[in-house]
Amino acid sequence: MEHYPPIEDKNLKILQGGVGSKMLSGKKRLLVKGFALFLAIMPLELIAAESGATETRQQVEQDVEQRVAQLLAQMSIEQKVGQMIQPEIKFASPADVKKYHLGSILNGGGSFPNMHKNASVQEWIDLADEYYKASMDVSGGGLAIPVIWGTDAVHGHNNVIGATLFPHNIGLGAANDPQLLRRIGEITATEVAATGIDWIFAPTVAVVKDNRWGRTYEGYSSDSGIVKSYAGEIVAGMQGVDGELRTNSKKVISTAKHFIGDGGTYRGVDQGDTRLDLDTLLEQHGQGYYQAIEAGVQTVMASFNSWNGDKIHGNKTLLTDVLKDQMGFDGFVISDWDGVGQVEGCTTESCPQAVNAGIDMIMVPQGWKNLFNNMLAQVESGEIPMSRIDDAVTRILRVKIRAGLFEKGAPSSRDLAGKTDLIGSPEHRAVARDAVRKSLILLKNKNQLLPLKGNQHVLVTGDGADNIGKQNGGWTITWQGTENKNSDFPGATSIFAGLKQAIENIGGSVELSADENWVKKPDVAVVVFGEEPYAEGVGDIESLVYRDGLQTDLELLKSFKAKNIPVVAVFLTGRPLWMNAELNSSDAFVVAWLPGTEGGGVADVLVADSEGKPRYDFTGRLSFDWPNRELNLAQISAPVDDFLLTRGQGLSYGDAEIVADNLDDKPLIDTSKAARIVFSGSARPPFKTYVGDSSNWQKLVQGNQSSTAFGDLTVTTVDGTVQEDSRLVEWKGGRESQFYWQSEAGVDLTNLRKEDAALVMIFKVNKSPKGAVTLRMDCGWPCSGGLNLTRVLRAIPEDQMVRLGVKLSCFEKVGVNLKKVNSPFVLVSSKPFALTISDVRVTSKISEKSLIGCD
Repeated sequence: MEHYPPIEDKNLKILQGGVGSKMLSGKKRLLVKGFALFLAIMPLELIAAESGATETRQQVEQDVEQRVAQLLAQMSIEQKVGQMIQPEIKFASPADVKKYHLGSILNGGGSFPNMHKNASVQEWIDLADEYYKASMDVSGGGLAIPVIWGTDAVHGHNNVIGATLFPHNIGLGAANDPQLLRRIGEITATEVAATGIDWIFAPTVAVVKDNRWGRTYEGYSSDSGIVKSYAGEIVAGMQGVDGELRTNSKKVISTAKHFIGDGGTYRGVDQGDTRLDLDTLLEQHGQGYYQAIEAGVQTVMASFNSWNGDKIHGNKTLLTDVLKDQMGFDGFVISDWDGVGQVEGCTTESCPQAVNAGIDMIMVPQGWKNLFNNMLAQVESGEIPMSRIDDAVTRILRVKIRAGLFEKGAPSSRDLAGKTDLIGSPEHRAVARDAVRKSLILLKNKNQLLPLKGNQHVLVTGDGADNIGKQNGGWTITWQGTENKNSDFPGATSIFAGLKQAIENIGGSVELSADENWVKKPDVAVVVFGEEPYAEGVGDIESLVYRDGLQTDLELLKSFKAKNIPVVAVFLTGRPLWMNAELNSSDAFVVAWLPGTEGGGVADVLVADSEGKPRYDFTGRLSFDWPNRELNLAQISAPVDDFLLTRGQGLSYGDAEIVADNLDDKPLIDTSKAARIVFSGSARPPFKTYVGDSSNWQKLVQGNQSSTAFGDLTVTTVDGTVQEDSRLVEWKGGRESQFYWQSEAGVDLTNLRKEDAALVMIFKVNKSPKGAVTLRMDCGWPCSGGLNLTRVLRAIPEDQMVRLGVKLSCFEKVGVNLKKVNSPFVLVSSKPFALTISDVRVTSKISEKSLIGCD
């Protein structure tokens, strides 16, 4: 067992500093002390060389500033405001870039050229070329200023089919290898550059303080020191050092995000409130930013969360006084997706408060034209000072010049353009596989069951065994990482495929099963299971109970134990969870986190060589504490031993056990009475989204838009309160078609029935129904019961969000067996009708006035 060494930083107080006006900025203070130390220890002959290099760097920066000033002096107010706006590629054409002088565009998670999920590298480059050429076209007047394209490449170039995808940050934190992070940054930048894109919205340098947060896996650790040790390395990998960004075609602009305190919100609520004084905020959540700025990060993304009740997108103290003035950041601040709309008194299309607070570029995917016009008016009225506009545009131009965008030319003309062999290359995949090996954590290895030997027949099962999408998690091709198939990952390896190859190479045999059944009785069972993919607030949970208490995976583990078959559990997760029952039911327990495309890295560590010895040892160590209860201390009044294992723990082969066989696995909360969420941002386990008609009654919804086989019903992912959190369901009229959520096994809702719970829906009617609409609940066809909702839906004003509920007792009365509900929501019609659904759940928390009758 190993522990991380204590992180001792003599400069910590210098880095934390204060925000008093008499104190030097964080960057300047560090430079002063570092330069003094540098001179003290440097040989005299090297001092002169360093002095010359410093003068050269200063001259380069002077040249940059002169170019910026010259450009700024020639720009109209329309050109300046355009530089400050960043729409999404679905909502802004190359012609728009030219007309409005747009400074940037982005593709969000699950957005592709021409809405084509399988877009080729050439398609990415072609679109990048169109935007670039539009920005450089001065036929209508104005200046040629290259547009900059940003993308969320958060664990590799994760929007592009065939790219190398690395373990998510939580796994990299467990690897405890800063140099590995630099190499990952280099590879990610190379693959991004090969598609003609200039800018990555990474790294995330969040310090996660509550595992209930849906973005926990985006953080390296709950410890600021680990995050600090990584931040500068990955920035250097992406951007290079000493001016490489300007001249090296393999380098792209990076982003430190989300400034600041995103991982410290009260009870882990995404976009919630971080309640700390300024010194503590910087000490706990600022260390990664100091290091990223020191490494030269060019952009910082503002965070959705509030600080002591004030939305950071509108907080001048943090964005300007602290980040820019005190910390010395001279790049530009980009807002998050429609984040300005959360500032008090603002909308996504009008927010002078955010600009005045220090937002330099506004990410407003769809409503950007109104924003453009409103900003012009606000500058004209003086609501936004011209000095603030000039400062923002100065920063944007500075970054573009430093990145060499004026010299690099069209994306298709750059050195790496179209080199498809770089996307998912063997060399890149080898690094990702190494990262997987280093990220794995062994929590239990009873009787040294691992490594697996060559004389064994191994059964591999669990819903994560041969599921490359699941092992990648969120931010994978689609925003949520859902609705992906193995065929969407050419060149990737599932965990099963990796195990099969490794075991057969040493003379063993492998069998894949969908459940506990087999053809040949196994010597050992490997069960691969875990969380379904999610991203951002969709992943928020109320407790650390695994899958809201769903017992399917636990029952699978127990089934092998009951037959005296040794069990290896491989857990896919974006956070530490309360897994005491699963640990008790396993002989060996491996935390694989979200390993990415290279599932073979799991087998490298789990499978022995031909002599029965480990090929690679377990070196991963927890970068988060592991809970011993499903509740955090903040949730209960009685003191409990909250942690089973602490940061830095983990086993290597031959170590003594650190987890007992008889952990307390009795839950403190009754999950059978907790609300059963069916859909909230995405389908929640165990439910999946389907459409159907007489040609195919069970068609899985995939991607941003899906239709029934005959095409009379279409489902589209749309923005509601936040990005892509709702589903627009449209019946065109014609054949009877249905939209529904379904699980493979029935769910018992009888305890919720005793609580007088209801099926509760939050939705708006976009188009009133022209015919009958039925809401049905199924319990394993032909067990079913439905209610006619036509009159209720017609009475709701169009485009008005409502919350309505139907009691479970109503469905019970029409024949639904509540002990085995597999489809809690089925909506059926054959006539024109449209609604947008944002939330569906079974809960007792609903007012009487929101309930509709059974008749």
